[in-house]
Amino acid sequence: MPKRRPDAGGFLLLEVLVAFVIAALALAVLFQGAVGGLRATAVAGRYEQAVARARSHLAAMGGRASRLVPGVQSGDDGSGFRWEVQVTPLAAMTLPGPPSAQVLLDRVSVTESWGAHRAVRLVTARLQEQASRGP
Repeated sequence: MPKRRPDAGGFLLLEVLVAFVIAALALAVLFQGAVGGLRATAVAGRYEQAVARARSHLAAMGGRASRLVPGVQSGDDGSGFRWEVQVTPLAAMTLPGPPSAQVLLDRVSVTESWGAHRAVRLVTARLQEQASRGP
């Protein structure tokens, strides 16, 4: 086996293999970062969609003509989303002045969930006249 002269150019096979291993590790790290970024973008998109759906359920309950009924309602929103609306009475009060009116304060909670452990919850309070509650 001939000895390598100090002035000889080129790389040894071992040096080339080490360079390939370092390059492969660097590419693997870059690939993991890119895949993580794509996953985070997909999750953020699902959260955005869940918030829009929950806001839609709150808007559907809005307006003076609509009546809130205490309790829990739930259903399927499609695309893997499920919704739940919970109405809880908080307080009843009489507003002063002629004519005095009996009003109720309700807590309205809308939960939009998907997957195993992902959910968005929007909570608000809403006033309504006592007569709109029903018997």
